[in-house]
Amino acid sequence: MRGAGTDRSGVRIRNDSSHTMRAAIALLALVPWTVPITEGLSPEQVARMRHVTEVAASPDGRRIAYTLAVYPDILAGENGPANRELHLVDRQGGSRPFVTGKVSVRAIDWSPDGASITYLARRGEDETVSLYGIPVDGGESRKILEHETSITGYRWSGDPDRFLFLADEKEEESDLEDKGFDAEIYEEDLRRGQVRIASRTEEGWETRLLEIEGSVVDARWSPDDERLALSVAPTPLIDDFFMYRKFLVVDAGEGDVLAEIDHEGKQGPFRWSPDGRHLAFIGGAHINDPSAGRLFLADTSDGSVRRLAADFLPDFSGLSWTDEGRLLYYADDGCRTDYGHVDAESGRRESLSFDDEVVAEAMSLLGDTGRFALAASTPEHGTEVYFANPERGRMRRLTDSNPWLGEVRLGRQEVITYRARDGMEVEGVLIHPVDYREGVRHPLILAVHGGPETRVPNGWITNYSRPGQFAAAQGYFVFYPNYRGSTGRGIDYAMSHQADYAGKEFDDLVDAIAHLDREGLVDRDKVGVTGGSYGGYASAWCATRHTEHFAASVMFVGISDLVSKQGTTDIPDEMYHVHARKWTWDDWDFFLERSPIYHAEQARTPLLILHGKEDTRVHPSQSMEIYRTLKVLGKVPVRLVWYPGEGHGNAKAAARYDYSLRLMRWMNHYLKGPGGDPPPHRLDIDPGEDDGS
Repeated sequence: MRGAGTDRSGVRIRNDSSHTMRAAIALLALVPWTVPITEGLSPEQVARMRHVTEVAASPDGRRIAYTLAVYPDILAGENGPANRELHLVDRQGGSRPFVTGKVSVRAIDWSPDGASITYLARRGEDETVSLYGIPVDGGESRKILEHETSITGYRWSGDPDRFLFLADEKEEESDLEDKGFDAEIYEEDLRRGQVRIASRTEEGWETRLLEIEGSVVDARWSPDDERLALSVAPTPLIDDFFMYRKFLVVDAGEGDVLAEIDHEGKQGPFRWSPDGRHLAFIGGAHINDPSAGRLFLADTSDGSVRRLAADFLPDFSGLSWTDEGRLLYYADDGCRTDYGHVDAESGRRESLSFDDEVVAEAMSLLGDTGRFALAASTPEHGTEVYFANPERGRMRRLTDSNPWLGEVRLGRQEVITYRARDGMEVEGVLIHPVDYREGVRHPLILAVHGGPETRVPNGWITNYSRPGQFAAAQGYFVFYPNYRGSTGRGIDYAMSHQADYAGKEFDDLVDAIAHLDREGLVDRDKVGVTGGSYGGYASAWCATRHTEHFAASVMFVGISDLVSKQGTTDIPDEMYHVHARKWTWDDWDFFLERSPIYHAEQARTPLLILHGKEDTRVHPSQSMEIYRTLKVLGKVPVRLVWYPGEGHGNAKAAARYDYSLRLMRWMNHYLKGPGGDPPPHRLDIDPGEDDGS
């Protein structure tokens, strides 16, 4: 399959005039995408950006398969989630497409002989997601295996005639729904994840189920293909996935459990050692560790576990074994990425030095060369494929998915550090206005990340809900604080927000404003705040409890009432263990007083609220509660925007673009414009038809 249509240029749309917007969109349809744009990044360009999402190096290390996220052309009337295409690049940077167009390729890998790239997708008349393969030297994709339910993951053994795959158990069939009996039983009508072995016979592929108690999340073959390491949750519930998974070592023939890995806490990626004696994995240090960021080594015979590099503060994120028995890793180190090796026997760690600093999101070893491929970004571009050669200390970029971006003026981006009121050192990433002149103060947008067990790196940090560079193009400073509770700085910092909802963690946000004011950068009377999920909680808190510091707030899938949140979220245990550290019935007053809705009467910050109607993580009622309360009080402008069909974040192109426009229109109206009553509730967008040019 090949994609249709041609990329087009992005002309920045200003939101202060319907006529201007219509004219800009009309012009957009006529301008080739390759025309240089020098005024800064626009929301339209952000909507068209392409990003590498997966990398998989070939067994011989000569080529790298990767997937590319390509969003529909919203200004040509298209919509939907990103298409995920399959491409191939060699180590000289020669890239060619393999599977493109309206397709969602994921879980890319190579057949054991390196002749084909394999992947999961639902194509053509498929009723479920199936396993496909495409020859690298020419030929069309062919279906390897389809199953009665969608295949969610797979791993090849060393034998090209055998692989394992994951799929949910089949739903029980009933004709009652056709008769109107369509009741849904909440959290009980669930299907477990199961693991099966597929073996090639003369008649085709024969599959065999391994009976495992619980819901299988991931599986990997041992080097000798006789055992499997499984990641298993007690049930398919998301809370069990986050908090209670365990590792099992099982016999690949009968499925008998040979060992259970003794570890409590969150789980991350895991890998067999080359000799099959150990399993290296990334996980939480204990049940209260918010991050699966510590490195462990488990004995696969008795399940015993020891921690490696325990004095290393950054969060381990990715790992692979080298043929020498060392662990190659990348780790979140504050706002940067650290790369290195850990000796499995001694636990000794050694960082690798490279000429370029890139922020890694995925890694794949290139055969036995010691070199590796990365999906990584920088402040100048989104996620691309990189080739890393540790011996020479070189990082080389292999792909350029958005060549037009090189002609766009971007605001300067830097990591800054400041001290909070209690002396805690906090860092974050600051983007300067594109037209910044020293000595001139600019309005500020504080962009607060979710989690809070994550961090904002010094890479590409602009997307539909993170205004970064498209706000910088409109004259704003944008600051992304890694407030306490963020990852990349060790367990103590990550846990420093616990049992203190909206306390010092959100004081850090106000202290960031004070720092930027002292530096002579921002206008304290023109400060906005935005964020999603926990960042949405921060946005609501800043608009109520800290209202005197903020002239505008945009809250996305955020929390307004911690009491009702406890009973409506799908992650109550995760909230208890790594955030609150107590239940609502332990301290009702605490949860009430740390809720933005409790402080709504004093709110004077205009609040724009946006939420996906199908959100299960933060129930949409959280947005309804604060909207209705502020509306009844009638003291401050408030607006609530629902996104039908969207969950905890927007997936479809139109909803993402709509969000970007509403975010900036609200900020412009209250930080740079007339203020007062909200801007018109409708966006004047008139997507045209794709003319095929």
